[in-house]
Amino acid sequence: MISHCLFKSVSRFFQQPRLLYSTERSYRICIVGSGPAGFYVAQQLLKDERVHVDILERLPVPFGLVRYGVAPDHSDVKNVDNTFTKVAQNPRFRFFGNVSFGDDVSYSMLKTLYSGVVLAYGAASARNLNIPGENLDNVISGKDFVGYYNGLPQNKDLPLDLTSSDTAVIVGVGNVALDIARILLSPLKDLKKTDISEEALDKIANSKIKRVLVVGRRGPLQVSFTIKELREMLHLEGVRPEFSNLEYYSRVSSAIQELKRPKKRLVELLVKSALQEVPTDKQGALWSKKSNKSWNLKLLRSPFKIHAEEGNSSPSGISFKVNTLLGDQINEGQKIQETEDVEFIESGLIITSVGYKSIAPPEGSNIPFDQTKGIIPNKNGKVNDDGLYVSGWLGTGPKGVIADTMTESHKVGRTIMHDINSGLLPSNGDTYEDLTSILRQHSVTTWADWEKIDTYEKSLSSEKPRCKLTTISSMMKAVKK
Repeated sequence: MISHCLFKSVSRFFQQPRLLYSTERSYRICIVGSGPAGFYVAQQLLKDERVHVDILERLPVPFGLVRYGVAPDHSDVKNVDNTFTKVAQNPRFRFFGNVSFGDDVSYSMLKTLYSGVVLAYGAASARNLNIPGENLDNVISGKDFVGYYNGLPQNKDLPLDLTSSDTAVIVGVGNVALDIARILLSPLKDLKKTDISEEALDKIANSKIKRVLVVGRRGPLQVSFTIKELREMLHLEGVRPEFSNLEYYSRVSSAIQELKRPKKRLVELLVKSALQEVPTDKQGALWSKKSNKSWNLKLLRSPFKIHAEEGNSSPSGISFKVNTLLGDQINEGQKIQETEDVEFIESGLIITSVGYKSIAPPEGSNIPFDQTKGIIPNKNGKVNDDGLYVSGWLGTGPKGVIADTMTESHKVGRTIMHDINSGLLPSNGDTYEDLTSILRQHSVTTWADWEKIDTYEKSLSSEKPRCKLTTISSMMKAVKK
């Protein structure tokens, strides 16, 4: 965490006219994390005029997953930040950026300042394959690659080589895996219209990757990506789709009618695309345009070793155990079994995209954490009777899309309001120490500071929505412009 003695930033809290906390039974809630899980709780709480919300964020800028997790070419999803901006414009809302939970402020400190504390800092770590060779160079976690192309400061200098091989292997069959495949294979002219980081754009411009294999352990009924992501891959200009294990697609056709609608539509498209012998006119037009790239969905494969040639620190390929589906009954819960067959895929770039996990709360905070599930145990967001709550993936595990997070976070907000209305949370009177005075020695960013950064990033390009600043120092310089 970078902290400077920059007094102007914090003093602006006092210089700007704002609604001060009422001395008549007001409730101050602190939310740690400014992604969807944090903002949607704030949105719910601010419906009650007794409630004031402060959001803390470790980076100088807000929006978390929306800014740093959503793919650059999904601008429609990123537009949810307009909703969060409306929340931030409420006079009972304050933003404290560049503040590290556990380093700059402790949980015990926040407990004394607020009626309640909501932890909503998400799942910031990647799950590992735990196989030999995973620590080689150019074996990259999907989380880090997503952070890299989205301009996350900690991933700015990701040691990624896209020139030593023409084949990339992505282990995992979720939305993130297809996002990564699409970014690696998309025409450069399309990426230039997005807010992808300049570092990633330069590297992709010189990329030699022509073929991407997306590999999963189970069958077509168990893929985790959505139909939207699949359609985008099927209609990617100059990129021909390929499907392995065609006999399994034929087998799952009989089970389609038993599936719920979202999964049914997905599997129907998947089976149709896999078994299609002649491309449609639209597909033919897309693939005929210098179609020297391809992506392959390869299922029923379990990775067990990443290889490197002797004396080389980069991968030469990855080996998979070939799986088979158990039983004759085709369904979503069908188990797999490894066979003795092994498949080796030559590749100089391995990306692991097998899920995210949350980081445990700071040591010594006495906040419960389930290491196995990677969550803070809770009931409808309530962690204990001491005013502690949790929202988002930190409480549910990494699952669903932003709409699911909204539903769960609103539920947490209602839980907090129930506790307020039941007299279970203390109100704040006129004698309290404000967080701004505690953070006076830190270079805290306010919402007004974020607006300066936002304006500056948008001014840097006439073709892209914005050119993201990818270092803390450049963000702080933009604040002072």
